[in-house]
Amino acid sequence: MTVEVILPCLNEEAALGWVLGRMPEGYRALVVDNGSTDRSAEVARDLGARVVHEPRRGFGAACHAGLLAASAEVVCFMDADASLDPRQLPRVAEPVIGGHADLVLGARRPCEAGAWPWHARLGNAVIARGLRRRTGAPLHDLGPMRAAGRSRLLALGLNDRRFGYPLEMVLRAAASGWRIAEVEVDYLRRAGRSKVTGTVRGTLRAASDMRRVMAEHMR
Repeated sequence: MTVEVILPCLNEEAALGWVLGRMPEGYRALVVDNGSTDRSAEVARDLGARVVHEPRRGFGAACHAGLLAASAEVVCFMDADASLDPRQLPRVAEPVIGGHADLVLGARRPCEAGAWPWHARLGNAVIARGLRRRTGAPLHDLGPMRAAGRSRLLALGLNDRRFGYPLEMVLRAAASGWRIAEVEVDYLRRAGRSKVTGTVRGTLRAASDMRRVMAEHMR
């Protein structure tokens, strides 16, 4: 089975060589360029990845554009900034491929100093605690590396196009009775500065989007 790997991308030229060069056999990269001003799209294409363009800015917009463009039965999502090792994608995808889970998230375990700033880790812990309370799913991280069936994801009707997209995915999956699981993956220092965890402002913006999504699903 071929698994399609959706990589939302905004100015990740420096990281794409490492990321795409470590894609496992049977895993096909789909890079979603979200308005990059560097050579990200060109580099990805030169390295053999399929590239689609999503001009509307937003993490969720890029993820969903990739989901719509994908054709594989099982899809993975992961960041394109070299903070996650593509060679660990099978850990996340195999429970879905084997029919043991419907949605699997990679719980990040920092392997390098500075890989996960304190403000980002704190915000993530708060969201994860709310998720456990809300859904009963045994999650400790709203991890960006994840896997699920493409057609079932589309049927969830995900609406958020900002940083709330990953959270909405889990909430809607839980409400639909999906089997949600978590496996550990390494978390590395990313190439360049993160749009989210690289600044307190970015982390607060992402947390605000997620609080909004959580509140909407508690009505």
